[in-house]
Amino acid sequence: MKNNILFKKWLLDLQLTHPLVIAGPCSAETEAQVLSTAHLIKDTDTTFFRAGIWKPRTRPGQFEGVGSIGLKWLQRVKEETGLKTATEIANASHVEQALKHHIDLLWIGARSTVSPFIVQEIAEALRGTDKIVLVKNPVNPDLPLWLGAVERLQSVGIEKLGVIHRGFSSYHEKVYRNKPKWPLAIELRKQFPDLPLLLDPSHICGNRELIFEVCQTGLDLNYDGFMIETHIDPNGAWSDAAQQITPHRLNEITQQLKVKKPLLEETDYINRLTIYRKELDQLDQNLIELLSSRMDIAEQIGKLKHEKNVTILQSSRWDELMQKMIEIGSKRGLSQEFIEKLFKAIHLESIQHQQDINK
Repeated sequence: MKNNILFKKWLLDLQLTHPLVIAGPCSAETEAQVLSTAHLIKDTDTTFFRAGIWKPRTRPGQFEGVGSIGLKWLQRVKEETGLKTATEIANASHVEQALKHHIDLLWIGARSTVSPFIVQEIAEALRGTDKIVLVKNPVNPDLPLWLGAVERLQSVGIEKLGVIHRGFSSYHEKVYRNKPKWPLAIELRKQFPDLPLLLDPSHICGNRELIFEVCQTGLDLNYDGFMIETHIDPNGAWSDAAQQITPHRLNEITQQLKVKKPLLEETDYINRLTIYRKELDQLDQNLIELLSSRMDIAEQIGKLKHEKNVTILQSSRWDELMQKMIEIGSKRGLSQEFIEKLFKAIHLESIQHQQDINK
């Protein structure tokens, strides 16, 4: 991915004094609903008014958007409020119609990002445009696939690019609608620090009560802004009612959020941070040494099992160990999810070491 520094230029050109806010209803339902919501949103920190015109739904028979007539409503929003406009595109026809109606920002949804064929079709339709184009993460946690979509857009000359983190589908997720998997987005930021990274808390949460908390996490991780679904009557929304908030609540959230400084050039802060980091470095080294010692013991166990012709995997022992570690971790302030991930990784590595003995 080339010319990475250019990615952030469009965001800097907006000359914002706060994180970027893209807000508006999940779906454009009626002209009155769109305009009334927009007129309330214009007095918040919102820069782009968003509304879904074409709605890709999981199953047929659900509300799938009002179609191109909604683009005219977005034009009225811009004329009456001065807000820039944004909508989702899923094929070349959508691109053509959105450009014809002078939509300022276009985004590719999670269901579209998973298909290189769809992204390439959209990219070709966008060739030559100077519009801002954002790419939501694919529904599955696949960083190369996400970045591949950005690269396809860049390859046709689109320079005003960015990404939206909206979480990942998980069958077992109970807290959020879509699991955040923060480390994946953090890895994207590490690889491409100048690629604007926005957060979609509405789709991560699926529950309006969690939106503030998730937005603050985004700011703590140095995200550049948010896309928040905002509706004049969330409970009466035709799609995704539970995750939408009112314009009033949007304003409360954006005013209450605390923006953290990316760097602080103070001697005391730098000195203390250096000390803490040295302590962490030493602890990390200790962890590696401990894990290496653990694998040595696992190998000895593997040799004993091999001598006695016993299977490597002992499920009852593993279940007992995991439950014990979860209980100990809980007492130490460590989440069950973290303990399970950590010890599953250690367990798999131990099994691999024992298998290598039998080769």
